[in-house]
Amino acid sequence: MERVKISIWIGCLALGSAAQAAEPLHDVTIDDYFSLASVPQFAVSPDGVCVVYCDARWQASTDDRQTDLWIVSTGNVPQPRRLTFDRANDRDPRWSADGKSIYFLGNRKRGAETKPPYDGTTQVWQLPVEGGEPRAVTRVEQGVAGYDLAQHDQLFYSVDKDASDDDEFAKQRARYPGLEYGAGKHKVSEIWRLDLLTWRAEKIVSEQRYVREFAVTSDGQRVAMVSAANDSVLKSEGESRVDVWEAGKIVTPPTDPYRGKAASPHAWLESLAWSADGQQFAFCAIFDAYPAEIVLCRLLSGNWQTELLKRPPSVHVRGYGSPLKWHPAGQVFFLAEINGRTTVAPGDFGVLESLPQQAGSNRVAYGFDFDRTGNAGVFAFGSADRFVDLYWSEWQPGASLRQLTNLNPQTTSWKLPKVSHIMWKGAGGANVGGVLELPPQYQPGTRLPLVIGIHGGPTTSVRAAAEFDPYLGRVWLPARGYAVLCPNYRGSTGYGDRFTTELIGRENEIDVADIVAGVQFLVAQGVADAAAVGVMGWSNGGYLTNCLLTRRELPFTLRAASSGAGILETAMEWGINDEPAYPKVFKGGLPWESPQAYQAASPLYALGRVTTPTLIHVGANDVRCPPAHSHMLYRALKEYVHVPTELVIYPGEPHGLGKYASRKAKMELDLAWFDKYLKPAQ
Repeated sequence: MERVKISIWIGCLALGSAAQAAEPLHDVTIDDYFSLASVPQFAVSPDGVCVVYCDARWQASTDDRQTDLWIVSTGNVPQPRRLTFDRANDRDPRWSADGKSIYFLGNRKRGAETKPPYDGTTQVWQLPVEGGEPRAVTRVEQGVAGYDLAQHDQLFYSVDKDASDDDEFAKQRARYPGLEYGAGKHKVSEIWRLDLLTWRAEKIVSEQRYVREFAVTSDGQRVAMVSAANDSVLKSEGESRVDVWEAGKIVTPPTDPYRGKAASPHAWLESLAWSADGQQFAFCAIFDAYPAEIVLCRLLSGNWQTELLKRPPSVHVRGYGSPLKWHPAGQVFFLAEINGRTTVAPGDFGVLESLPQQAGSNRVAYGFDFDRTGNAGVFAFGSADRFVDLYWSEWQPGASLRQLTNLNPQTTSWKLPKVSHIMWKGAGGANVGGVLELPPQYQPGTRLPLVIGIHGGPTTSVRAAAEFDPYLGRVWLPARGYAVLCPNYRGSTGYGDRFTTELIGRENEIDVADIVAGVQFLVAQGVADAAAVGVMGWSNGGYLTNCLLTRRELPFTLRAASSGAGILETAMEWGINDEPAYPKVFKGGLPWESPQAYQAASPLYALGRVTTPTLIHVGANDVRCPPAHSHMLYRALKEYVHVPTELVIYPGEPHGLGKYASRKAKMELDLAWFDKYLKPAQ
């Protein structure tokens, strides 16, 4: 019965009473985005008395967003206190076993220092709970890649090393070292164990494979590792596995459940988590085109057994970073996704009828943790009218939430958009969901210019919570009078397995049809102006923007587009992107095996139909959706189709824009583009 209670109470959490907020008076601007703080990571102390968390903030002078550590009591009067002040991107906090100090990763730089730990490399640091100056625990040349703690004064850390390929062409490459080669070098990893009492370090795993992630049992006797032959995405999502180190030996538990017998062999493995007794561990297998799965490995009679946790087809594991946490009672917990929301759920799914109730609440869960006893937990929650904060609650039925942080007090004066999750009939009559944002003073019956904000992935979704998004226009475009629809089109997660997998072999078809149907629904509801529709997206959202541009006889007028880091030609996608498994899965094979599928999915061959003014964005160093796609789109529209077109290339930026200046420029350019081409149609 205890497990049933755990699965129910999370859905019954209620926010404690709060003081009546003053009427919002501030019209949100693009600059407001850079005032927001977020909490990407946090950890509850062993005794549950306090929480350490990462506070991420933008800074114009350094052109970036970095994290510092804060701590807050879980008592009746929470008082957050800042622990670090260096903007050293302090992250991945862990508590010592006695709860007296905090370990974390950071990149500290002092003047012209060229030696660790103050040369800017990643090192492990330690800080007493009372505060003070962080102390370097590691001083590793080139820095550490990751770390973990065991209770018995042991710290484990990984180090990445460059290795040379030993093949028949190695000698020729050595003769001309100044040239660049398609092969020849790769990264491998070492794992070291550091005794925090004697400060003696011992290498326990040698440089044989690349370790992307690892986790240690509480007693330090076993290490689970996500490893691959090298550090390439191709090897990691197609051939990586989980190995276990124990007493100097490495074994590989069976891989078939997430490789050979999985719906797709191309799983990305992440979020390793050991149970308290060190007899089992779990991790997530993230797939393109298929729902993510939780993989469980158990040690039985001296042998490792591997299986997928049984999952109802209506409930999805939040992919791309869902934390896994083992409750002391023996369950693994995760973030479950249903209909545009996420909630905390048990790995055995407990009482399933409680999950839809959780998903139907006004809260979206972004993270969670609990103390050593499992009697209390801390959660990162957001809602339609509030950005993410941390909340504490007892881990029992009927418990209420106590707010611990107020990360963004400035937002109480903001006129936030009206956020809701809506449903409509998509292609073939399927129920399709999405998030609709309307201006703060929207009056029913008023038709607005509509911007479609298309998420990437596509095997992910948009959540119905307050999210200021530079890629989808959320918050800042409604503040300027636009309606924003973020459709969770076919292939998205959270609407059942069939909904996700139906996109396979049907890109640039069923997904586009779902999006078009969503616009038609809003036109029929009197919300959207069919004569003034725009579209924007990034990554797969940029790809679908390109697809919409080429669509014949749309039931609305597409007047403006912002195509961000989008794919244009899918055979080229397979050939030059860093993850060739993606097109292979969706198109049913390699380009020479399924040429018709690749051509059908490519918007390139219909660019002659485009009439929509298009703004194109891409990072100069993007290897996921390389700039060649954007250059090709720009050439076609500018030189041959002759529609208003601009190409913006962000120097030094990868697939996502990480610089303050880049994000601000993108938002301002998009707003100017939509104001020019959408507003006159009103």
